[in-house]
Amino acid sequence: MIAGAMQDFALTLDKLLDHAAKWYPDVEVVTASDDGRGSRRVGYAVLRDRAQRVSRVLAARGIGQGDCVATLAWNSQEHLEAWYGIMGMGAVCHTLNPRLPASQLAWMIARSGARVLIASADLKDVAHSVARTVAAREPEVILLGGEDALAGSSLSDLIDATIGDYAWGGFDERSASGLCFTSGTTGAPKGVTYTHRANYLHTLRLLQADVLGITMRDVVMPVVPMFHANAWGLPFACPAVGAKLVMPGRQSDGAALAQLIAAEGVTIAAGVPTVWLGVFDHLDRTGTALPSLKRVMVGGAPLPQALADRIALRGIEVQTTWGMTELSPLGTATPPGAGPRDARSSGRPAVGVDLRLTDASGVALENQRDAEGHLWVRGASVVERYAGEEEPATVEGWFDTGDLARIDGDGYIQITGRSKDLIKSGGEWINPAEIEAIISALPGVVQSAVIGRADPKWGERPVLLVELRKDDKTSDEELLGALDGKVASWWIPREVVRLTEMPLAPTGKIDKLRLRDQYCRA
Repeated sequence: MIAGAMQDFALTLDKLLDHAAKWYPDVEVVTASDDGRGSRRVGYAVLRDRAQRVSRVLAARGIGQGDCVATLAWNSQEHLEAWYGIMGMGAVCHTLNPRLPASQLAWMIARSGARVLIASADLKDVAHSVARTVAAREPEVILLGGEDALAGSSLSDLIDATIGDYAWGGFDERSASGLCFTSGTTGAPKGVTYTHRANYLHTLRLLQADVLGITMRDVVMPVVPMFHANAWGLPFACPAVGAKLVMPGRQSDGAALAQLIAAEGVTIAAGVPTVWLGVFDHLDRTGTALPSLKRVMVGGAPLPQALADRIALRGIEVQTTWGMTELSPLGTATPPGAGPRDARSSGRPAVGVDLRLTDASGVALENQRDAEGHLWVRGASVVERYAGEEEPATVEGWFDTGDLARIDGDGYIQITGRSKDLIKSGGEWINPAEIEAIISALPGVVQSAVIGRADPKWGERPVLLVELRKDDKTSDEELLGALDGKVASWWIPREVVRLTEMPLAPTGKIDKLRLRDQYCRA
């Protein structure tokens, strides 16, 4: 046998931006202005230079490999510079959700031990309030640059005053790169620590033709926030192929996003369903079109069939996905060009992700196709242990997602509910997700949710909560009548609660914890 060897090329995330700076130096990263009337833009080469100066700024403050730096910011050029500056030097980027209460953010920082908090200028008051609340050690607050920054006080000013490069890399690819806490919609938030190797492999999986399949010819806009599971990995994937990256900043309303898509020629955009509801409501209201937009990537929450149909009618492909913070986050995706499918379908897993269905006790189902079961997952980008926990989050290498799912004969997965959301009525189980899918497909329905309310006779009974489109006249009888013949008669709720606005968790999912708190009392 002839002995040989391959180069030990560490899979660290700094190499993604290095690649973009060398081979796509002038491809732009665009950030929408806060007033929605303009934009800032920078090439990948300049962005890399500025990110390396971020590393120097942090090193001057004693930050080194393994230290944690928190960010509290929107999707922007400056946030991206901070991201790569933190990760490139081997520190850990702890992304914080600005929509969470200051007390919860302080708790997270105390858990991570972050010594520096980098924040958008418009979040200055929140950042300082959070820093003062941290029990262990108050982190230093540094404001990002951009149009809201105060002269002499921003990270951009510190970058401008810094001279020289910073040598990235030189650490193990299994080193921690990021920390993100789960949304806490079903319990207390848990910290998920990402590694360079896991996120690098996740990027390669995301770029596969049957997953995201972006190229240097695409213009990609992640509306999903960078603080929400790494914006689904798009800030890594776009530099890796030299795709133009469009950052919406604070903008999230339909009109502003539609204007940005049109102005920058966005071809692929990603976000939760509520984002696209706002965009397509705006398009319908104004009679405008988005000719450049070819594909909308949807995840984070179930996509109502009615919304999927509205998007498809405009010739825009809908790409449904499924994932979790614990999966870095992508688990499955509908392949581009696969053709129309039920909006409840979440696609198939790519190589690097393995799925299985089990019964309630965790025993694998003998038949894995055309059967419903509890969904477990394993792979190189799947959590093994939560941050600060000694016990593993897996059983024999498999992670229990808490989801119920069905895998059809073609390998497409459909998330059929959350095991914690099941309603037990008269000793039998009711799956709210099946009812919600039917109700949400009605033209006048914006969003729907089904929760269980305590019942002295049956234990629990389902209650339907619904948000209708403005001026819609659908009656309660018509809403419930849509369920006749499609679910068991005893599944049908006897009560409908109409909401002017469905409460959403900070990540855009329906906040069932709040709904249960408000409407579950008998």
